[in-house]
Amino acid sequence: MSKLKIKRGDNVIITTGKKEIKGKTGEVIEVIKKEGKDPRVIVAGLNIVKKHVKPSASNPQGGITEKEASIHISNIALVGKDGKAIKIGYKIDGDKKVRIDKKTGETL
Repeated sequence: MSKLKIKRGDNVIITTGKKEIKGKTGEVIEVIKKEGKDPRVIVAGLNIVKKHVKPSASNPQGGITEKEASIHISNIALVGKDGKAIKIGYKIDGDKKVRIDKKTGETL
């Protein structure tokens, strides 16, 4: 599996997918990596789905709730300061490996 360039807390833009969410930006809440499956991310406030919930002791009413669904990592890109998608590279800074914007050379 290749190294992921997206981390929790990054601001990302949705590059492909449903027309309701394409082009919108948000913050990554969670990165989901499972063995044998492609990585996915959950972005705050985007890709909202309705989920039917059975009544339980903690939720005696049950009903329909809304929550963020995961998005395949290939359908998102990091956002630069100008609000556009950027490509990521790596640079060794002292003894640390840091992410940089390939076009401007800024560290992220």
